[in-house]
Amino acid sequence: MTGRPSPLEGRTALVTGGGSGLGRAVTGSLLADGARVVITGRDETVLKETAARFGPRVTHRVCDVSRPDDVDGLARSLADEEISVLVNNAGIAGPVAPLTEIDPRDWDEVFDVNVRGVFLMCRAFLPAMTARGAGDIINIASVSGKRPLPRRTPYCASKMAVIGLTTTLAGEVGPLGVTVNSLSPGPVSGPRMERNFRLEAERTGTTYAQAEQAFVGRSALGRMVTEDEVGEAVSAMLRMRGLCGADIDLSAGMVAR
Repeated sequence: MTGRPSPLEGRTALVTGGGSGLGRAVTGSLLADGARVVITGRDETVLKETAARFGPRVTHRVCDVSRPDDVDGLARSLADEEISVLVNNAGIAGPVAPLTEIDPRDWDEVFDVNVRGVFLMCRAFLPAMTARGAGDIINIASVSGKRPLPRRTPYCASKMAVIGLTTTLAGEVGPLGVTVNSLSPGPVSGPRMERNFRLEAERTGTTYAQAEQAFVGRSALGRMVTEDEVGEAVSAMLRMRGLCGADIDLSAGMVAR
């Protein structure tokens, strides 16, 4: 059908970790669908550069999503904005090591950003959505939360926690008009995966190319997904009005279960 307006036209979306990587790709896709976007992150320089790149429909706020005071301050600064879409994208990869060698401080840092951050952002911005009886939340999880990935226990455990948070929260606020879903990308081409392949090559005594192929060879398409594909998937999920409490794999056919 042609001529149908985008469900994002005129709406304001908030994207955490929006200054680079997946967050930047999500921002671009939401803009293309007519939304205004507020991006957040910890690095003001990166946020300013991204906002300038996209133009006046993108604004930025500095916020560490793992800190309650930062998140509460963000909510106050946006009190006059009708944030009707929240994309919880901020996350860190954490250590690559056997569980017995992981420092508890590194474990806590991963959960503080990847899980606590989602909790704090939802807690801050849900009340206005439920009061209006409308809103959409998409949490970025990972297929790594649903299949073995040796030496990545903090990251994998945190992403499974995000999926559990999503499905439970959907049951709480779905009856109030708010949809909550998660998107689980497979390996995404970019600096983070390049780091992982380099570390794996060093650990196993193989080449970078061999480490990469051993990983992406598990997918049906024989490749990783791209950042732009993740951004497009977020927009697509927001068009699926009956979607609630779902976790969507975007993995180029990598087996998740």
